[in-house]
Amino acid sequence: MLYSEMLQIVKDLEFDNHLEILNDKGVCISILRPSQLSKRFKNYDKEKNFQIFLNDKENLFRPNHLRIMIDLNLRIRCRPDLKDELLLVFDNIFYGQDPDKAIKPIINESFEHYLNSIRITANLSQLFLIEQDYGYHKESNYDPPTLFYQGWIREFIDSPKEIDNLCMSVCSFRPPTSKYVKKENKKDKAYEPNLKKLWYIE
Repeated sequence: MLYSEMLQIVKDLEFDNHLEILNDKGVCISILRPSQLSKRFKNYDKEKNFQIFLNDKENLFRPNHLRIMIDLNLRIRCRPDLKDELLLVFDNIFYGQDPDKAIKPIINESFEHYLNSIRITANLSQLFLIEQDYGYHKESNYDPPTLFYQGWIREFIDSPKEIDNLCMSVCSFRPPTSKYVKKENKKDKAYEPNLKKLWYIE
């Protein structure tokens, strides 16, 4: 569904209600709004906090951003010919498109390596964007704040760097390379409105 529609589902989610969002061939995405937060999250707004879960038929766990980024990096390494298509798919999700509609141009493409189906990866990515947009509680250097996440999505698809170096940078909380975000970041002096698609590709 559209970003705006999914955001409304998150906002309307009742406390302690574990809601299934998507089931793709037995792999399930669900969300939960806990009524009680752990000490680790004591500074979070309980009204806006929600958790994302993935059930891969064997385990129920909370995936993180790296799962999306590694999945996309694996895909592009075996199908470099689809780089622009993958970038467009995940940019379109970033801009609010329904993930299931966004992936249609590549839904029948074959990838030798990946972590989850492209449908699971796309819908998870939308939820991570909503999590950062709706639930992020600190001042961001990016406007919109979701550019931090989206910049890394672009870099994991486009960058020639090795995957271990990319993962180390993300885990060290480094920002994505400026070229992937600067012209869309309203807080950056390089900001430009009305950019063309894939403006960051040289």
